[in-house]
Amino acid sequence: MTSPISGISGIGAALPIAPVAPSAPSSTPAVSGPSGDFASMLASGLENLQQVQGRADDLAVQAANGTLTDPAAYTMASTEAALATQLTVAVRNKAVEAFTEIMRMQA
Repeated sequence: MTSPISGISGIGAALPIAPVAPSAPSSTPAVSGPSGDFASMLASGLENLQQVQGRADDLAVQAANGTLTDPAAYTMASTEAALATQLTVAVRNKAVEAFTEIMRMQA
C-alpha cells in the first residue's frame, strides 16, 4: 500500500499562504458592434506591425550602408518584426478558419 504524498517541509514557514476569500461574481463588459473594440484593436495591431517592420527596414539599410552603430539593435528589430509578422499571420489564419467553420455550419 502506498502512502499519500506529503507536503514539502520548510516551505510553509518561508511562504505563508493566506486563505483565498471568495470573490463576488464580476460582471462582463458588454460586447460592442462591428466598429467597436475588436476592430480598433485589429487596426492598431496592423499599424504596430507596419511601424516595427519599418524600423527593421531602416536599420537594415543602415547596416548595408555601414552607418549602423549597434548591430544588436538591428538583430532585435528584425526578430521583433518576424515575430509580429508570425503573430499577424496566425491571427489571420484563425479568422479564416473560423469563417470557414461558420460557412460549413450554414450548409
